[in-house]
Amino acid sequence: MGLHSTFSSSLQNLSWIVPYYAGPVHSILPFVLLGIGVDDAFVIANAFDREREGVPRESEDDESLIKRGAKSLARAGSSITVTSLTDLVAFAISSTSSLPALSSFCAFASINILFLWALAASFFTATMVIDEKRQRANKRDCLCCLTRQAGPDEIDTGSKEGRIPTYFRKYHAPRILSKPGKAATLLFFAALFGFGVYGFVNLPVEDSARNFIPEDSYIKTYASTSDEYFPTSGTSLYITFEGGGEGIYKNRDKLATLDTRLTGLSEAPPYIAEPNSDSTYQNVMAGMKEFLSTSGAAAGLNITLGDDGWPMTYEEFVKALKHPSFTRGVGAKYQGDVTYDDATGDIQAYRVKLEYIRMTKTFRGEVIEDASRQIEAMDATRSMVNGWTDLQPAFPYSEQFVTIESFKLIGDELYRNVGLSILCVGIIVLVTVANFVTASIITLNVAFCIIEILGFMYAIGIVIDSVSVINIVLAVGLSIDYSAHIGHCFMVKGGDSRDARATEALADMGSSVLNGGLSTFLAVAVLLFSKSYVFKTLSTQFALTVGLGIIHGLVLLPVLLSLIGPKPYASAEPPHEAAAYEIEVKNQSTVEVSDHPEDGAGDKGDRTGSRTERTAHAESMGFTDYVDRI
Repeated sequence: MGLHSTFSSSLQNLSWIVPYYAGPVHSILPFVLLGIGVDDAFVIANAFDREREGVPRESEDDESLIKRGAKSLARAGSSITVTSLTDLVAFAISSTSSLPALSSFCAFASINILFLWALAASFFTATMVIDEKRQRANKRDCLCCLTRQAGPDEIDTGSKEGRIPTYFRKYHAPRILSKPGKAATLLFFAALFGFGVYGFVNLPVEDSARNFIPEDSYIKTYASTSDEYFPTSGTSLYITFEGGGEGIYKNRDKLATLDTRLTGLSEAPPYIAEPNSDSTYQNVMAGMKEFLSTSGAAAGLNITLGDDGWPMTYEEFVKALKHPSFTRGVGAKYQGDVTYDDATGDIQAYRVKLEYIRMTKTFRGEVIEDASRQIEAMDATRSMVNGWTDLQPAFPYSEQFVTIESFKLIGDELYRNVGLSILCVGIIVLVTVANFVTASIITLNVAFCIIEILGFMYAIGIVIDSVSVINIVLAVGLSIDYSAHIGHCFMVKGGDSRDARATEALADMGSSVLNGGLSTFLAVAVLLFSKSYVFKTLSTQFALTVGLGIIHGLVLLPVLLSLIGPKPYASAEPPHEAAAYEIEVKNQSTVEVSDHPEDGAGDKGDRTGSRTERTAHAESMGFTDYVDRI
């Protein structure tokens, strides 16, 4: 795993090859790769150990060990390929996002996942074989050049089922797969899904810029004080008029009285403050009109004013705008509002300064920017300016428009990317698992998990923003791992009893899924106490993803498979217990024949009776394949 992280970090240097930049949010990428990579490692290690059941290490030579590694990789390779391919596709789909941060992050992640799969299937498997040789030779873990003496209680009789698989087989599976257990599971997850839908519908897109400020920062105190004592100051807005000076001069009266068009817009979109002060309305044309009407003649402008109070010609109008008596007097505040051509001195454009009202709201006890009202204000402002067809072309602009545009995109991008990712994941699972029913159950399981994550985000106060939207895409890639492993394992387990196959799938793959989930959580658990908004949000969403992903994969999915799961593959392996049971019965049959060498009628009846008993016992255990052979 250390090599994985180092290698992924080196891939950041590929930004000069891949046309994507590495931003601050990319710092969480190693944690994501750790969670995905360690899951594949656990699956391969579990398969490697299960291939040695009943086989002592001392009885394996190097060739047998290599064959066991090949068998384990064949057993686990398809499973990790399914999950790695779905993760890669989920991130690749989101790399097409119009949000640069999300697109760049997902592009890097998809490349790294490809290398994670390659390293797990090659380097990690080869390392396991080498480490198995070390254990066979009784070499120490760290100082592998030193040999240790095995104790009398360390006699190796072969790999045995561990505590976690035993728990899944004897305790977990029987409880959730019983009739009351199935009913309780379905009822619980139905309620959980309803809660998720409620939170999903109400989850807002909000401006979380203040969340990036540490709680102990003076900036946080300043912002809170400003909200309390100066709640009316809003964001500046500029309307820029283009079309050259001739057009401006032609519409001089309309532009000078522009305030009449902007009055009464503060209570509804576009939420523009009333133009009744210099802080909320600044128009050079209105200032020039007032200047000409009050002191124009006495200012020594040496121009001729018409009946309308304006200079007679466009040239004189420009001369008045540039005259020191205006620019150094009442017109000083307008100096940045008019631009001139350097060569000809003609007016190129001019702008009118306005101000939006303060658009904030209280969300869970905190004052935040009201993103929905800001979007309405921006759209209404653009519609209003575009409707001024009697004036020359103009466009509005505010420094907040960049942020507000992201508000408009981020919600749509979230649902589009997550929806496309789940759809593509479903298609990939269908192709790789090769069964429509199982692929549909796995895909629905992942979709339910994502909706519930969104519901919990609403409950704990995480809004949709540039950070959480990335983590939601990550949740698709992580949660599919917990379900795909169990679903694929269910298909390779033979037998006619769905309950028995679900039990075997849990016993075989449950420990790998659980260990992978816990490792992912522990990798980010320390970030729960971080002061960084990015890391804290990441760790919280990771905890939700791991928790909900595990219970969906280890509780809901086995129940659904036991109810409507399809038949196994034609090449499915026989049930683990059925194989052991068959060996035991054959041994008993051998004893019976040796005790009754002659085929007497009574003996034949006894053997027939014992066969009948064995048949009934096998049927009660769900081993119908063995019953057919009996």
